[in-house]
Amino acid sequence: MPQAEHLTRSIPRMLEQEGTSYSFEFFPPKDDAGEQTLWDAIRHLERIRPTFVSVTYGAGGSTRDRTVRITSRIAHETTLTPMAHLTCVGSSVAELRQVVGEYAGAGIHNVLALRGDPPGGPGTVWTPHPEGLNHADELVALVRSLGDFTVGVAAFPDGHPESAGLDEDADVLVRKADAGARFAVTQFVFDADSYVRLRDRVVARGHDLPIIPGLMPVTSFTQVRRMAEMSGTPLPDAVVARLEAVADDPRAIREVGVQIATELAQRLLAEGSPGLHFYTMNRSPATLEVYDNLGLG
Repeated sequence: MPQAEHLTRSIPRMLEQEGTSYSFEFFPPKDDAGEQTLWDAIRHLERIRPTFVSVTYGAGGSTRDRTVRITSRIAHETTLTPMAHLTCVGSSVAELRQVVGEYAGAGIHNVLALRGDPPGGPGTVWTPHPEGLNHADELVALVRSLGDFTVGVAAFPDGHPESAGLDEDADVLVRKADAGARFAVTQFVFDADSYVRLRDRVVARGHDLPIIPGLMPVTSFTQVRRMAEMSGTPLPDAVVARLEAVADDPRAIREVGVQIATELAQRLLAEGSPGLHFYTMNRSPATLEVYDNLGLG
C-alpha cells in the first residue's frame, strides 16, 4: 500500500515547489496534561497546513522515546509532514540505527540530524558516547546510509557556543552539506542581520543550502531570557528595552512579543528567507497571531 503523500514529501522539494515554508516546532511534554496541551496546539496549527512540523529531544537526549512516539503519532494521526529529530547525545551508533529504524517504520522520511548539547548541559565540555558519534556531519552521513531520508541540520546565526566565530560556523555548515544535508533550520533568532551574515557566508563558499530561520514569539520575558542564556543566543538591546518596558504586564509582554516576531518575520522574508520555523512552546495562539499578521491566514 503506498504511503500517504504527507509522509513522502521532501522538505527541500517543498521549498522549491511551494515557495515560502511555514513550519512549527514542539517539545515533548512531561505528563499527560502537557501532552493534551501539545495535541490541542497541533490540531489548531494543522488547520493552516504548515509545510512541516517537528518534535525536539529533551536536554541530553532525555526524551528520546517520547519524541519518537509523538513524531510517529503525528505521522499516523494527522495530515502534517513530520520532521524527526535525532541527536548524538548519549547514544551509541547501534542505538542511533535503532531510532532511525523506528522513524523509517513510521514512514518518516525527513530527519533533522543534530550533535546536540553536551550531556552536562550548555557550557560544559562535549563528550561523545564511547560507541557514538562526535559531530553532526557524521550523523548526517549515518542517516543517509540507512535509507531514503532527506536530512536537515542545525544552523547558528549568532554563533555556536563552541565556535571561534561566524566563519567557523559557516565552514561547519558547509561540511554538513557535503555530508549530505539538504537544508538547515536555525536556532531562534532576534536579529535578522545575524541570519543574513551566516547565509551569505555559506553562499560565498559555493553552497545554496536553504537555511530556514527560527522564530520564537515571546510570551514570557523570564522564559525567553533563560532560553537565550542556555542557547547562547543574545537578545538585542532594542528587543530587551521593548520587553522591559512592559515587564510587569503579562498581557502586554505577549502583545509586544508578537509585534517583535512579526517585524522580524517581515524582515527575514524581505531578505529572501526560504521560510520561517516557529518555536511554539507547545501553544498555538501567539504563533497563529504572527501568521495572521503576515497576511497568511
